[in-house]
Amino acid sequence: MNTAFLRDLAAPLLDAHPAAHTLALNFGQVLVRVHTNSSALREKLAIYFRDFLAAPGLCGESGQADIAITAIESASPDLGLIYTPKQPESGKAWIKEEYIDLADGRIVRKRLTNMIFLFGGGFNLAVGPCLANENQVVNFINNRFIEWKLNRGCLLFHAAGVSVGDTGLAIAGFAGMGKSTLALHVMRLGTDFVSNDRVMARREADRLAMYGLAKMPRINPGTIVHNESLRTVVTPREREEFLSMDADALWCLERKYDAFIDECFGPGRYRLKARLAGLALLNWRRGGGPLSVREVDLAQRPDLHPAFMKQVGLFYEADGPALEPGFTSESYLDLLRGCPVLELSGGVDFEAAAKYLRDFLDASAART
Repeated sequence: MNTAFLRDLAAPLLDAHPAAHTLALNFGQVLVRVHTNSSALREKLAIYFRDFLAAPGLCGESGQADIAITAIESASPDLGLIYTPKQPESGKAWIKEEYIDLADGRIVRKRLTNMIFLFGGGFNLAVGPCLANENQVVNFINNRFIEWKLNRGCLLFHAAGVSVGDTGLAIAGFAGMGKSTLALHVMRLGTDFVSNDRVMARREADRLAMYGLAKMPRINPGTIVHNESLRTVVTPREREEFLSMDADALWCLERKYDAFIDECFGPGRYRLKARLAGLALLNWRRGGGPLSVREVDLAQRPDLHPAFMKQVGLFYEADGPALEPGFTSESYLDLLRGCPVLELSGGVDFEAAAKYLRDFLDASAART
């Protein structure tokens, strides 16, 4: 571990780039303040997080925030440190990040963009070409929220989330099976949106609660052209191009677009908390025959655990060793005790699956 300290390394950067602009956000009663030296970055973030702007006075200029973050627009600084490469996940070939652990936190550097992130002990700083990499700043803000929730007893799920009123459903699945696509198909049937790719869950008194992220779905062309509600995400010319493609080529095309929930489904359709009434697991495949849905016992199906368990990654710092949650199969099974788990297998059928899950939500809501 390096003996340098985050705040000592950050002090010259903060002195050289005063963060005079502030954005106040409300993530389900978790108050977040973002400070930046760039008015343009402040405005871009305000547009992105427009569903989550804090009400006047709730987190004002003198208000106390739960999470404080500073984002400095500048050239990427050379901190004079030697980083350790973060080895890629299984199935991926190239190294995207490198890091160094300090006495009071961690620094992560993105190799491709040269963005640098310093965090630890409540101190959070993003520095580098932020305007050109707005999505990484958005991710950093959301990662700070994830850390805040995990340090208060939540477990992290690799899942999307939707809800009918306060009754929510998490949708997980193995890589490439379309959990976000399915969530957006369910949205067409009149639900609210909770989260795109990460869900945090914990027990609260006699109920299981799930929390989402203020992160717009990043979707591929195949998702867009097969969901009428997403028509505005691409231009008419792009839509024609995608519709003319072979189905297999379209399925494999990796070109991501942000789908803003208010633009696609109307205002007021994003909530960040709901009762977790069920977990749907996608284990289907193209050409697999008719869709099959059945309730499963996760204790008897360890093969399904990787579909929803999510390791915290480089951007998590526990409050202390004694408080670090145990991200084990046993922890997830204990948390999900009594929660219905549905396995969707057979062939890929988004329309039929969406209707089944909407009916499940309605039935779950009626029982409360």
